[in-house]
Amino acid sequence: MSQEIQKDQINNSELGTKEFWDRSYSLEIQNYKNHGDVGEIWFNEYSQVRVIKWIKNSSGLSQEKRILDIGCGNGMMLVELAKEGFQNLLGVDYSQQAIDLARSIAKDQKLNSMRIEYQPLDILVTEEVDKLGKFGITHDKGTYDAICMCPENPTTKREKYLENIYNLTEDGGFFIITSCNWTEDELKETFSKKFQLKLVLPTATFKFGGKIGNVVTTIVFQKTLK
Repeated sequence: MSQEIQKDQINNSELGTKEFWDRSYSLEIQNYKNHGDVGEIWFNEYSQVRVIKWIKNSSGLSQEKRILDIGCGNGMMLVELAKEGFQNLLGVDYSQQAIDLARSIAKDQKLNSMRIEYQPLDILVTEEVDKLGKFGITHDKGTYDAICMCPENPTTKREKYLENIYNLTEDGGFFIITSCNWTEDELKETFSKKFQLKLVLPTATFKFGGKIGNVVTTIVFQKTLK
């Protein structure tokens, strides 16, 4: 049995199921309605800020380029990008409750409706993905992690994810991924099958047993013509 399959089995969790996220976002909708709390920013706010900073200052892409946020959750990533002037933003999530929350937050932020859109979509369903077209940036913070924890066929779903992400990213475009489950080397091994490594964004580190590690890992890949 390969190390890859063993890790899939170890990581199996309800966090890899749609039912878990539907329940979670149903609660967050109520919290937002009752208290105005937009909910958790996964992997802390700094992980989101550093990605936005790189897109704005270093990607070289115009603010009119299409940007896709995969597993957008409460949609705050795209809200912040819209505030920075980006004008062609789409967030997708397979939880309708997440989409409902994201739409409510964006509406209350009084963002131009032409800048940001959210829609329910399962990133593993190729027929749905093909209708989206291509994007200058595809971004994922946590969705790949959740897919890897799915109790059913995680390895097959990881392969489908990689294929669909590649097809969604335009030639010369960027795929940005943040993960807390996979190391820098593991992410490079997986996504370098399709993409070229662009850079690793700096993240917070910790020291344990004399070794230094990262709490999360964020990597920028680029789609280049083979």
